[in-house]
Parts: sequence; structure tokens; C-alpha cells
Amino acid sequence: MCTGRRRLATLHHVPSLFRRKSTDLVDEAVTEVTADETPDSTRPRGYTPAKGRETPKRPTANRRVAAATKPLSKEEAKERRRRLRAEAAEEFRREGGPRDRGPERVLARNVVDSRRTVGTWFFGGALVVLIGSSAAMPPTVRLVSNLLWAALAIGVVIDSILISRKIKKLVRERYPNTGQRMGSLYLYAIMRSITFRKMRAPAPRVNLGDPI
Repeated sequence: MCTGRRRLATLHHVPSLFRRKSTDLVDEAVTEVTADETPDSTRPRGYTPAKGRETPKRPTANRRVAAATKPLSKEEAKERRRRLRAEAAEEFRREGGPRDRGPERVLARNVVDSRRTVGTWFFGGALVVLIGSSAAMPPTVRLVSNLLWAALAIGVVIDSILISRKIKKLVRERYPNTGQRMGSLYLYAIMRSITFRKMRAPAPRVNLGDPI
């Protein structure tokens, strides 16, 4: 009988034992939570646990945009336009424009730039002819001027034919399936051949006499 009562007493204390353990576990978990483990939502903005103080605020995106869009003075705007024009001219001088794109155009430019052309003397000769053909000049000077003009014209025609033939040969060899119109390519090369070498755009990439 005594043994049965002892067993009942033991069973009576079992639930309270489990309740105490659950409570103790909760208390221990609460005690282990420190200030550093506080959720970020409860910390002040910019809080750094190691230093214990707020970090300095960085400039916001709105402030950066406002600084970037600050209106320029007249002098600054003028200088900016001048710089942009100079950069655009330098880029065009180096790379050219849309009409200069394509391997066939590069080949045509190299053919022209690798040789001396009569066309580079055309405009200088035209100026001499214009002055020499004046009515105030003696007949001999006018005659020489006219002969010089005729020689330059013939020289440009012959040079243009030779340049076009070489371009046609090289394009057929290297780009047999090209879609480039040959007449347009010839005109492109001829116009370059009558331009002073230092004024050509894009700038020459080959030297005089280089093989193409």
C-alpha cells in the first residue's frame, strides 16, 4: 500500500517537473539575448555595435544629382562647348564618319595614302592658273598658266584611273563577295586623292611607299 502511494506521489510531481524545465529553458534563452543581438529594426539608424554610436551620414542620391545638374556659368558653358567640339573633331579625324566604315573603304584609303597623288597639287595649281590667267598678265604667262592647268587636269584623270584599277583588283582578290558599289568606292578614293595628306580624315594609317 505504501509503495502504491509513493508511485502516485512520484507521478504527481512529473508534470510540475516538465513545467519547470520548460520555464527554465525559456528563462535561459531570454538571458542569453544581449544588446548586440537586438533585431536591426529596433536599433537606431546608422548604429554600429562595435563603436556604439551612429556613423556619419553619407550624401544622398538627391544631393549628388543636384550637384551634377548645377547650372553652368556662361564662361563654363562656352568652354564646355569648345571642348566637346574639339573632342568630336579629333574623333572624326581619327575614326572618320559613317561613310568611312567597312573594310573596303579602309583598303581604298590605304591605296591612296601609300602613294603620291597628282591631286594633292591640283588646288595649288588651280590658284596659280587663276592668277596667271588674269588679263593683266602678259600673254606668255597666260599661256603657261593654261598649259599648267591642262597638265594638272590630265594628271588627275590618269592618276584616278590608276587608283581605281588598283582598288578594283585588290577588292576582288580580298573581298570577292563584297556588297560595296565599286563606283562609289572609286569616287571615295579619288576625292581623298585630291585632298592634302595632312587634311585627310580619317588620318592615314600607312606611310608613303608601304605595300598594300
